[in-house]
Amino acid sequence: MAARAYWQGQIRLALVSIPVEVFSATKSGAKISFNQIHEPSGKRVSYEKVVPGIGPIDRDEIIKGYEISKGEYVLLEQEEIEAVKIESRKTLELVQFVDTCEIDPLYFEKPYYVTPKDDLAEEAFIVLREALRKAKKVALGQLSVRGSEKLVAIKPCGKGLLLETLRYADEVRKGQSFFTDIDDSKPKKELLDLATTLIDQKSAPFDASEFEDRYVEALRKLIDKKAKSKSRKAIIEDVDEPEGSGGNVIDLMAALKKSVGGTKSQPRESKPKTKKRA
Repeated sequence: MAARAYWQGQIRLALVSIPVEVFSATKSGAKISFNQIHEPSGKRVSYEKVVPGIGPIDRDEIIKGYEISKGEYVLLEQEEIEAVKIESRKTLELVQFVDTCEIDPLYFEKPYYVTPKDDLAEEAFIVLREALRKAKKVALGQLSVRGSEKLVAIKPCGKGLLLETLRYADEVRKGQSFFTDIDDSKPKKELLDLATTLIDQKSAPFDASEFEDRYVEALRKLIDKKAKSKSRKAIIEDVDEPEGSGGNVIDLMAALKKSVGGTKSQPRESKPKTKKRA
């Protein structure tokens, strides 16, 4: 099935407009969701909309409210909310260009692929892509879609462009307030050298396929095992505690030396490359 475009419109740079399509670059992983079950009967628990002092109510009696003080709400009809939604404009205007390193990773939210809408848009699309690549810049703009306005950054990505939604300033907590109690002294040179050696030994090109959600896999195995047993009793398996979790004071120097030595004898295995068929 062909991917459905998240947004269709045009990127505008001054007087140049480029028709494009935007597609989500991510998809939902293999997550496991649970339902709440009434254990004695084995039936699923359902929930009613209840007002304290009144009891269950109908859904058509519910409207949205914004709390302005404890127990005091401004009530809003759905039509009122819809009326102030930003029009889903079909133009994304590039208003500023910045160096990639200027944007703190904290601001990046979700990635999307951008492609030219048709053959006629391709030439201008390629010019924009290569101009960004040559200047080593990221383009900024605001995308209006589905009733909200998102700050976005656009940069080259292979033969296409990558659009990333960004968080606004008021959506990001400043980290320094969390770090104030951390000692700002420098570590001993020998400790730093050992830690750096350990990092060097474990360094390798990033490959996301080498990592998997071990928790999901363990849950699947547990569910399969429990389903085959047809028992309500808990199936408890031993879990190895990580070393050093006993709360004892750790000799950092000894631990680092042992880690560096152990890593030398156990080099990181790389996956065998599969040959492409001619």
